Amino acid sequence: MVNKITNEIVVSKARELGFNLIGFAPARELQDEYKKLIEWLSKNYHAGMSYMVNNLEKKKDIKKILSEAKSVISLGINYNPPGGFDNNNNLKGKISRYAWGKDYHLVINEKLEKLVKELAAIDPRFHTKFYVDTGPVMDKSWAVKSGLGWLGKHTNVINREYGSWFFIANIITNYEFTYSIPVEDSCGSCTACIDACPTNAIVSEYLLDASRCISYLTIENKEEIPEEFKGKLDNWIFGCDICQDVCPWNKKFAKETAAAEFFTGEINKEFSLHEILEMDEQKFQERFKQSAVKRAKLSGLKRNASFVKG
Repeated sequence: MVNKITNEIVVSKARELGFNLIGFAPARELQDEYKKLIEWLSKNYHAGMSYMVNNLEKKKDIKKILSEAKSVISLGINYNPPGGFDNNNNLKGKISRYAWGKDYHLVINEKLEKLVKELAAIDPRFHTKFYVDTGPVMDKSWAVKSGLGWLGKHTNVINREYGSWFFIANIITNYEFTYSIPVEDSCGSCTACIDACPTNAIVSEYLLDASRCISYLTIENKEEIPEEFKGKLDNWIFGCDICQDVCPWNKKFAKETAAAEFFTGEINKEFSLHEILEMDEQKFQERFKQSAVKRAKLSGLKRNASFVKG
């Protein structure tokens, strides 16, 4: 007799591996979410991220990824590290909190592989495809459908207990579960994130223009940073946390992460702009060996530091 995998088993094993949030949703086509994605793309709000237009049919219908899909298991892991920045030092460049420690792709993929292996050991009929921010999956939409939180006006998913400081992973599976109830939007009339963005990237509630977002400008952007943003980057040289820093759900309720990989070892929190400008490729590779900062490459990091320095 083959044992059956239940919601409780998934939750228990996921928590043992360090996942803080676990939710379940039926594997149905994304209708409204897909329509909004197409509208967003039509406005060129994806800027230079041309890959966003790839595999649209898979983003709409995950059965194009796993034909036997019946459920999506969404998982969240808190990455909010302790400590802050030396905000009085204009000679230092800031790194977004998500990249202070080990690259989350490496950390979470390892956890997902263990989780899927343990579940398949219970029932070999358990088939999956899983992704951490890299596959043709609308991660935030599935997190919302799975009840992990609601989509905030800054377009990050917010959870009442952890705020928006959590990474999202999704497991597509042929298994059926009892499904989670999505939570209500609790942003209310608050516009803190919109008001605080120095580049006006949040063009309206729940709508982000990536071409104006500091995270895009300092990471995904391969061109020079437009002059109109001079003096507006607030010393960010890799990513940006402003819209999350001002969010009341983060200020009042967010907890520090227990995942040591995200804040122990050599912390990539802030750097002397001079150090970045003088860094060579060998030093860059050594310092950011397992860091998400490598995504910007040394040339991008130097461009950012130079732009911030003025």
